[in-house]
Amino acid sequence: MNRRLSFAWKLLIVAVLALDAGAQTVRQKADIFRAGEKDPSIGENRPDPSANLNRLSGVDRPNFVFLLCDDLGYGDLGCYGNTNILTPNLDKLAADGLRLTDCYSAAPVCSPSRAALLTGRIPQRLGIDDWIKPGSGVHLKRDETTIAQLLRKAGYKTALFGKLHTNSRLDGSEPTPTDYGFQSWLCTQNNALPSHQSPTNFVRNGKPAGPMRGHATSIVVDEAINFIERSAGSSFLIFITFHAPHEPISTPSRITSLYPGETNANRAAYFGSVSMVDAEIGRLLRTLDGRLLRNNTVVMFTSDNGPETLNRYKGSEHSYGSPGALRGMKLHVTDGGFRVPGIIRWPQVVQAGSVSAEPVSGLDLLPTFAELAGVPVAKELRLDGTSILPLLQGKELKRKQPLYWEYPAALSTPWKLALRDGPWKLLSTPDFSRFDLFNLASNPSESASMTPLETNRVAQMSRRLRELHAEVHGLAAPVQ
Repeated sequence: MNRRLSFAWKLLIVAVLALDAGAQTVRQKADIFRAGEKDPSIGENRPDPSANLNRLSGVDRPNFVFLLCDDLGYGDLGCYGNTNILTPNLDKLAADGLRLTDCYSAAPVCSPSRAALLTGRIPQRLGIDDWIKPGSGVHLKRDETTIAQLLRKAGYKTALFGKLHTNSRLDGSEPTPTDYGFQSWLCTQNNALPSHQSPTNFVRNGKPAGPMRGHATSIVVDEAINFIERSAGSSFLIFITFHAPHEPISTPSRITSLYPGETNANRAAYFGSVSMVDAEIGRLLRTLDGRLLRNNTVVMFTSDNGPETLNRYKGSEHSYGSPGALRGMKLHVTDGGFRVPGIIRWPQVVQAGSVSAEPVSGLDLLPTFAELAGVPVAKELRLDGTSILPLLQGKELKRKQPLYWEYPAALSTPWKLALRDGPWKLLSTPDFSRFDLFNLASNPSESASMTPLETNRVAQMSRRLRELHAEVHGLAAPVQ
């Protein structure tokens, strides 16, 4: 009898310990996503919470916080169907705002996409059609008009923190964020090196920042929070351009431990990289809420292109991003290359929990932010994007021209160009000798060609594609 009781007590103790361990895991996850990474080696540049406790008052014009991930896939967030990666803050952001199911970057690779975000212009107009190699001399020209320039002239305080990659050098010999209209900036030319942990290549307002303590994901949010505190009473525009989840990924163990069932360490590192972005975004959003800036701040989240292909190059062993059900990956002109998550929160206007299948592009950022801020855009500035204010108000969006993509180095051979008009998407070879047509509303995976059934539509869209191509490149209009 005593042996039986002793054995029963042992079972009870084991059960209690297991429950306690499980509770600790739950508390650990909640702590990370509620307050960001707490490891002493991470986020040491965070502002002193006791400093500048004055609440910021609301302003007539909205503030803007633009959040950009690097190589995040369409299927990498819980609110976009991912069941493995923990993204509670971004899922909440979508529940509090508008989730775009058909959000696009302007290119399937970083530099053209980022240049288009700043200018609202098709990248080929800017002379940028591929990622910018260090020291190549390729850069976004100083005479291009950017959203930061427009808002700064209108009295906004402007800042950029993270990855730039619209120039090939950040030593002042080429345009810097200052030239693009950002008053305050801390960024890298391309990737955070030698990795996301303790990077050494950040430049602050034109001067090398030296070795940084902490993780790049936390560092850029620290800077943003500091900037918000310094902008008390002023309207502001902040670009936070995360390096994650692009390689070289280095995810803290406390984050990867959120995935105890993941036996592949590289996959756990990718999952954790996305979760760390989510946790830091949560910290930033709580800062806005705590300073009574929630209602009058437009927060937009997206990615610069689709997910990287695993092991495409040496050092990409962590690239476990997902395009969801879409066809292709980064560097493709099928939708997996440039259809990306898109979330917008603006409580004063955007209905919480709304979802839209209207095509939206990174090209739309400049005209949209300019209109919301009441800033006129010169008529002679040839924009390719459209203000999506009607969409934010729940109204019909009328686009002046179809969405156009061109990527000469695309891996989606033979397709190098694409056009989207409403639900229809046309793929083209660079010489316009072959086309393929899809209805993305019914076939988002681009697996069922409509070319044989829609010959008139193919002819119409191919003609518009050739016209846009000629106009973008300054060529004579094609003979009809």
